[in-house]
Amino acid sequence: MSVNKVILVGNVGQDPELRATKDGREIASFSLATSENWKDKNTGEKQSKSEWHRVVAFGGVVNVIKNYVKKGSKLYIEGQLQTRKWTDKAGVEKYTTEIILQGFNSTLQMLDSRSSAPSQNDTSSVQDIEDKHFPINNTEDDIPF
Repeated sequence: MSVNKVILVGNVGQDPELRATKDGREIASFSLATSENWKDKNTGEKQSKSEWHRVVAFGGVVNVIKNYVKKGSKLYIEGQLQTRKWTDKAGVEKYTTEIILQGFNSTLQMLDSRSSAPSQNDTSSVQDIEDKHFPINNTEDDIPF
């Protein structure tokens, strides 16, 4: 048995990028920053370090990301790590490791204050936004790249 599970709490680095596969399925991607803060024992100065994570989402959660996630949004996510190989324009092979949000084992939870929730006139379910917890129930197994 093995487990591939990633849990992150962080802030979105820029507005999500939206695109579609050749067969029309939507994909959302964004960077998520996680930060660590501490006080240097020798100098007493506050120190911090940020890690950037690439997140790619498929299925129904893309609508939530498209409508409510923006630069600076604070998110809790659960997903899976996936590394893919690609070739850049110069012909050099590169590797990218991403957190994939897709299927039953993924979750997106918005942690921002209620003031960032949409107005009552929004076409999405107000109850969903008030709960701010979006389990991802997409059963598609293949990830189109």
